[in-house]
Amino acid sequence: MSSCNGNCSSCGSTSCGDRKAESLLETLNPKSTVKKVIAVVSGKGGVGKSTVTSMLAVAMARKGKRVAVLDADITGPSAPKAFGVTECQGANEDGLYPALTRSGIQVMSINLLLDNPDDPVVWRGPVIAGAVKQFWTDVIWEDVDYMFVDMPPGTGDVPLTVFQSLPVNGIVIVTSPQDLVSMIVSKAVKMANMMHIPVLGLVENYSYLRCPDCGKEIQVFGKSHLDQIASQFELPVLAKLPIDPGVAEAYDSGLMETVNTDALADAVAAIEKAE
Repeated sequence: MSSCNGNCSSCGSTSCGDRKAESLLETLNPKSTVKKVIAVVSGKGGVGKSTVTSMLAVAMARKGKRVAVLDADITGPSAPKAFGVTECQGANEDGLYPALTRSGIQVMSINLLLDNPDDPVVWRGPVIAGAVKQFWTDVIWEDVDYMFVDMPPGTGDVPLTVFQSLPVNGIVIVTSPQDLVSMIVSKAVKMANMMHIPVLGLVENYSYLRCPDCGKEIQVFGKSHLDQIASQFELPVLAKLPIDPGVAEAYDSGLMETVNTDALADAVAAIEKAE
């Protein structure tokens, strides 16, 4: 292309002449083993994507799988808080060992490397994208069956970097019941299609609130339109998760490994089938 500057790492095109997107894949640390990579994405923030990511990781670990969480949300990291981890296991000449949760989930996040987890990460896009690549190339992931990548919202530098640099096997899209759901899902699905990565299905968070007295389901954010959207894109609805104060409390307390994940059974099954 006449406008090509030769810098493939900053290019949004999935192909350039005879070169393909696969040529941009980063090399996994030689000491690492990762069998499947699942990206958890959303078209906008505030839909509970990180909560769903941590729940999926916990659900898969309960099935006896070795699980990892790569926190790619560099400017809004939250994985360490969800699992109550504060530091990595250590480092040597081969690389950096991620934090390890109570149940053995491996976690890597920028907050594990900051002197103060409350310090902001004020970096430009290319630097942020470079950090995500280093989580793949410089971290030693030990015998991982499923790696869940907690993505930042939107379709910017980091999602593009992850989709081009990591061998992503599938994407789970998280949304919430609101009028913007069609646009939110559409953007995420179209980006996945551009990058030739399969969308495994949709998870609706904050779907309803169950009254603790009568058990009635209250649609706090309005009627769900997810089934219609899923039909439009020919995608399965993998779960509709309720507003649960207990889950929020567990997240804030670093106890996500104690929450009930039964509602994500279909999502876990879809992830296991991902090629």
